[in-house]
Order: sequence, then structure tokens, then C-alpha cells
Amino acid sequence: MADEKSAKWKVTPKLRSNARALRRNSTDVERLLWSELRDHRLNGAGFRRQVPIGNYIADFMCHAARVVIELDGGQHFSDRGEQADAARSAVIEAEGFRVLRFSNHDVMSNRAGVLETIAAVCAERAPTLTLPRKRERGQEKQSS
Repeated sequence: MADEKSAKWKVTPKLRSNARALRRNSTDVERLLWSELRDHRLNGAGFRRQVPIGNYIADFMCHAARVVIELDGGQHFSDRGEQADAARSAVIEAEGFRVLRFSNHDVMSNRAGVLETIAAVCAERAPTLTLPRKRERGQEKQSS
């Protein structure tokens, strides 16, 4: 726990600027998935988009569950693209995140399956909160 409190995210101004530009210029697939993830719509999990982690910018991140979602277009399926993605995933996973990769085609053709996978991983990794029980009506607090 002490390590989590002392962790500092140092983001260069250039990386922050690039993340903002990516948010402004989202792809159609990113917008489609974001419409399902934003405002805690997926089982109450909170997501952010285009988040700097290390020297990379993750497409989507659920900080509570420590999950990163990466969407891969056609350029990711070459040998060079796969090697770059493996290096990127290794850096992000070294920060304690689990990386989920989906192709743009998966999101377009099987959105329900993609969302189900994301929800299952987030539920598995997210801390559970214990909410206080509500008192039943008519039952008053007894003083000692």
C-alpha cells in the first residue's frame, strides 16, 4: 500500500498534449466503445480514455481494476506491429495493469462479447466495497 501512495505519474507536457489530441481525434471504433464505457455504464466501472502510462498512451483504462484496453487496427497485425505491441504491453503490465487487446473488427462485429470480457476482467480485479446496511423502517438506534 505504501508503494501505491508514493507512486507518482510523471507525464511530460508533450505526452499530455498527444493524449489530448488523441481524445479530440478518436477513431470511429474508439468512439463506439467509449459510448459503452463512459459514465460508469459498464457495471459501474469507471474508465478514462487516452491515458498516459509510462511513455505510452493507453486507449482506455479502469484505474480501480488496473485494466487497460487497447484497440488494434490493421497496422498492428504486421510482425513489426506485434513486436511493438508486445513491448508496449510489457511496460504497461510492469506498472501493475492487465492489458486487454481487441481488434477493431472484434469491437464492430461482436461488441457484446467484447464488453462481456471487459466486465468479467474488471469484476475479477476490482476491489469490492462493503456498503453500510440500511436500517429497517421503524427500527431506531438504541442508545446505551
